[in-house]
Order: sequence, then structure tokens, then C-alpha cells
Amino acid sequence: MASLRPFKALRPTPEAVEAVACPPYDVINTEEASELASGNPRSFLHVIRPEIDLPAGADEHSDEAYETGAANLKTFAASDFFVEDDEPALYIYRLIRGGDVQYGLYGLVSVADYDADVILKHEKTRPDKEDDRTRHILTQSAHAEPVMLAYHDEPTIDALVAEAAAGEPLYDYVAESVQHTIWRVTDTEPYETAFAGIANLYVADGHHRCKAASRAAAKLPENEEAHHFMAVLFPAGQMKILPYNRVIYRYPEAKHGKATSNETFLAALQNHFRLQETDTQTPDASDHVCVYIEGTWYELQLPPSAFDDPARQLAVSRLNEHVLAPLLDIEDPRRDPKIGFVGGIRGTAELERLVDSGKAVMAFSMYPTQMDELLAVSDAGLLMPPKSTWFEPKLRSGMLVHRF
Repeated sequence: MASLRPFKALRPTPEAVEAVACPPYDVINTEEASELASGNPRSFLHVIRPEIDLPAGADEHSDEAYETGAANLKTFAASDFFVEDDEPALYIYRLIRGGDVQYGLYGLVSVADYDADVILKHEKTRPDKEDDRTRHILTQSAHAEPVMLAYHDEPTIDALVAEAAAGEPLYDYVAESVQHTIWRVTDTEPYETAFAGIANLYVADGHHRCKAASRAAAKLPENEEAHHFMAVLFPAGQMKILPYNRVIYRYPEAKHGKATSNETFLAALQNHFRLQETDTQTPDASDHVCVYIEGTWYELQLPPSAFDDPARQLAVSRLNEHVLAPLLDIEDPRRDPKIGFVGGIRGTAELERLVDSGKAVMAFSMYPTQMDELLAVSDAGLLMPPKSTWFEPKLRSGMLVHRF
């Protein structure tokens, strides 16, 4: 069964939260982080993207970068725009984007639960990204950013959350068209009891942060606080997944059966699938994919997978099986430099821009993975292809920090 526990948060004052809070580290690059933090010494990007405080071109994985992040966190903690709670608490985190509303519980989950598969995964992690976040955790002696977890909807928890959210919030502001609201809850026993009845939690966003927390805990066996890390837990029925689209940068070298140009690729698609020009840029069913080549959108229908498991039936898996591998020689999308990934929040205009500019030769607009598919893959102990889900809205970083 899952465990959830309160913690004493290090956090910005309500007056400073908008200046401090920032996007998570993994949705922006160094250049974007530097631009966002420009002129704002309070931005939490100075902690989670500390390379922005080093000379241009500095290695973000250097000792100096990690030490700068740790020093910046200490500076924030000692400042007059940060406070530390004097007693443990849980927090309600509400996100409103357009007409969509979701309420999450913000607290600590257990590394032991993660290691024992009480917290289930659906993606394989990359060692280099694990290394990076593990060093951040160990150097800062803190979990600076939460992961996003899901659980099967539970009316008892919904009722507790609704009652707490009727009170006065700790934070309430709008950033990038999303309203972020947080309430602090000190009577945490009902929530802890309710989650003790939840069989599994599911990693939605933050696989590398979860794995890094586990690796950091293994290096600190006597530090009990280090064996718990921050998460925001949402009922699955409230969560929204956008598509994770694909771009192809170049064709493979001449090889039997593989497409080597737009002409040969389109011919191969017409031979193998039902292909037609379309004014539609986004597919309306999981077995459809929209393809952009030479200024024209096409729609094709993918056959079912030859493999009977929930991971292989995903739209992204079927694209791999029927198009990427046999026609473009992309056997491992995780490592092949011919393919790139574009989060659905950027829209199909970004796909057109990449192709029209010549940076890519084609783009695939995907049908989004559904939450019930994510749960089924996780329950089966299977893994999705890389970049199968793009959750929106994203959690803001810097509002709560867990130090150990």
C-alpha cells in the first residue's frame, strides 16, 4: 500500500512566490532558462539550472555548476523572501488551465515504495539524466522539485481535498495561462490514513527524479529524511495528456527496403497504408497519424500491433513498428539521432516550422496516449516507448522544497 507523509517545507513568502516559481528543469534548455531568469535573482532557475550563473558555454554537469546550485539554495533559504515551516504539513495543489481543473496532494512519498514497485513506472530512465539529478540532490541535500504521480480516483480523498480547498490559500497566482493555487494542511492524519488504502501510485511525470531520489537514498542509508521525496499526487481521472509528436531530421543511408527521400517515403506509405491528403493536422483516433511533408499534411491509418500487450498497442508503439523501423531504419527511438520529439503544448505549428525551415524532413502529429493506457501499461509491468506522454499543465518548481 502507498504511503504519504507531511514535511516541513522550505518555501517562498506569498509575496515572493511569483518571482521565485519557475518551470521544471526538464522542459527548458539552458538558453531558455537564462532568458527566463534574466533580471530576476529570485528565480528558482538559479537552483535547478545553476549553469545560467556561469560563463556562457560552461558545462552544466561540472562540479562548479552543482556547487553553484547548492550555494544558491542556501542563499535563498537564508533570505528574507524564504521561510521554513515550523511543523510538518501536506499541501493541496490546484491547477486550472482553460476549463480543466485538477487537485493534487503535495507531500512526501517513500523511496522504499518506489524500489518495491508500489510506485509503478512506465518509462525507462537514462543513466546520464539519473546521474545529473542525483548529484543535484546530494549536493543540495534537498529534493528541490516534485514529481507528478497518479492514483485511481478515490471519493474519500476527493472529499478531504475539497474541504481543505474551501479555506484561504497560501499561494494563488497565474503563470503562463495556468492558475496555481496551494493550501497548507496541518491535520494530515486523515490523508495519510486514506492513502494507506491505495494499492499503487503511478509515475506520470518525473521518472528521472524518482530514480535519482532512490540512488541518493542508497548513498545516505542512515538519513531517514533522504528516503522520502516530494510528489504531487493527482486522481487519474483529472489528469490531461497531450500528444508527444515526432520529427525526422534525415533519411537513412541507402539500404534495401528503406526510404531515402520524400518521394520514396510517400510511395512506401501509399503501398502499405491508406494514405490521403488532409486539412486536418491532428488525428482524431488512436490508429490514425498525421504526417507533414513538403508543405502538405497527410493522414494514414496504422494497423494493430502484431504483439498483444498494452504497451505495443499504443499509437506511438504502432508508429515505431509499422513506419519508423521498417521504412526509416529507426529501431531504437531512444538513441537514434534521426528522430526528435516535440511536446504537444507547442502545437502543430512547431512541426511545420521545423519542416519548412529544413531542420526536419517530415513530422508526425500523434494521437495522445490516454490515462487508462498509462495505468494498464504500468500495471502490466511494461514500458512505453520514449516520449509517449506530455502532461499539461506542468507543476511549478520552487514553491516547496524538502531539505534533509
